[in-house]
Parts: sequence; C-alpha cells; structure tokens
Amino acid sequence: MTDTPVAAANPFAEDDDPTIGYNRVWINLLRIQRSTMARIARELKGFGIGDPIWHEILIQIDRAGVSGIAMAELEQRLYTPQYALSRHVSRLVDAGYVRSVPMPGPGRGKKLVLTERGREKNKVMWPVYARVIQEELGPRLSTDEAYDLARYLIRIYP
Repeated sequence: MTDTPVAAANPFAEDDDPTIGYNRVWINLLRIQRSTMARIARELKGFGIGDPIWHEILIQIDRAGVSGIAMAELEQRLYTPQYALSRHVSRLVDAGYVRSVPMPGPGRGKKLVLTERGREKNKVMWPVYARVIQEELGPRLSTDEAYDLARYLIRIYP
C-alpha cells in the first residue's frame, strides 16, 4: 500500500448543476492570481517596484512605441478603472519611468511615453515574474498542458 494520494477519477462528479464548471474555472483563476501575484509583489518590492501592475503598464506603453499611448486606450487594454490606473501612472511618472504628454484638443487627455529609465526598470521586473510563474505552475503542469490551458484562456480573452 502506498501513501501517495490517489486523485478521484472525476473530482466534479458530485456537481448537481453542469454549469457550475464555469464557476469552478473563475474561482480557480482568482485563487491562482491572488496567490501568485502576492508572491510577485513581495519579490518586486525588493527592486523598488510599488505594484506588479507597473510591469503591465510599462509593457503596453513600450509596445505603443515612440508616439506613446493615450491613457484611455491603456485603460481598455488593461481592464483597469481610470482612478486606479491614474494613481499608478502618477507614481510611474514621479519615478521617471514614464513621461506624460498632454494631448491636443479639449479635455484633459494625455499620452504616455516610456522613458529609457522605464525601459530598463521593466527589464528588471520580467525575470522576477518569469521565475515565480515557473516555480508556481511548473510543478503542476507539463509544458503541453500549459499551452493547452493558454489556448483555452485565449479563447475567453484574446
């Protein structure tokens, strides 16, 4: 007899409602995000990074190129509320990672442009993300399973 736990053939066999599977996906995605992002945030603090979303913000601004990206477009790409994004962008500007340029026309629109300092800081962040993600998911999924899961998730949010 072995002490190794045996996985149930179907861990969801007792679900009364077949649509509960969608809830299970959502709940597990949230758990993965919370646990992994908390660890990433702790490790990034050692590099002077205020919040893990800074990496996502800097990536999107960098992808926009030298012309920058409008704040409104950045909100849409990151699915982040304006008030939260403004707070993070303000800190990135204060740190010298991003330059904010007023847009012509009515209103208070602005474009964001990545500075060289921001580009260098972003290069420091990705290895932390990559290592933590690999340590968290690597033991749980094979490479093929990771790609399969990624394909499913891309179908949900491309």
